[in-house]
Amino acid sequence: MSLTVVGSIAFDAVKTPFGERERMLGGAAVHFSLAASFFTEVRPVGPVGDDFGAAEFEVLESRGILTDDIERVEGGRSFFWRGRYGYDLSVAHTEDTQLGVFAEFEPKLSEGSKAADTLFLANIQPDLQRQVRSQCAARLSGLDSMNLWIETAKDSLRAAIAEVDCLLVNDAEIRQLTGESNLARAARAVMELGPCAVVAKQGEYGAALFTENGFFALPGFPLEDVRDPTGAGDSFAGGFFGYLDGHGGGLDEAHLRRAMGYGTVLASFASAARRSTSASRRCAG
Repeated sequence: MSLTVVGSIAFDAVKTPFGERERMLGGAAVHFSLAASFFTEVRPVGPVGDDFGAAEFEVLESRGILTDDIERVEGGRSFFWRGRYGYDLSVAHTEDTQLGVFAEFEPKLSEGSKAADTLFLANIQPDLQRQVRSQCAARLSGLDSMNLWIETAKDSLRAAIAEVDCLLVNDAEIRQLTGESNLARAARAVMELGPCAVVAKQGEYGAALFTENGFFALPGFPLEDVRDPTGAGDSFAGGFFGYLDGHGGGLDEAHLRRAMGYGTVLASFASAARRSTSASRRCAG
């Protein structure tokens, strides 16, 4: 099995009440690929600049991720995001965004990426998502998006959603997209566009799965020491689609529910959390 993901490859600078880091490896395609690599062969597609060097490639390649379709733009700079979190780690405050080579991104897919069994279109402009989807013969496809595209390219986004099997966005975006205040009705409206499944990400509260056959909700893993939630949603998507691809790409209820579980676990690791074990030692035996 094989999985192609198209999206951003970036550097992040993040400040929280618990610490600060400069120029960490980030971007949707990176977080997704690292999570999905536990289950299947992954091919990320996206541009980087001269500042993306051997050390960054090694992080990906050490997980068996195929980096042939990462486009190195000579003389360019990689996408950069600087943000901060307060004590409410569910809310990110953007302080600086430098698109760099991502501003002129035109996805270039190898024959291997086009032939992948599963395709995930991370958060990029909807017309680019449709362009990529038209090139791929994937049996299973999914899509992520954000409020920016709902506000500025809603018709294109709805058309892109109609061409995939699963939409995976946060619950507020599903409501915004459909104009429905009730999440169940909003998910039903999305499925009427074409997808067989809708996953509503709900941050620390987990995620909800909607299909034609029913509903399934899973709480977030209860972490005691969350340091940085950046990339958790993309890691959830990587675990979710990585598991599905590694187990035949089926959309039956049992596989979808297990995929939700694996996505939740991978998202917890991405939050850079350390769970205290002192209480369990005190209470054991």
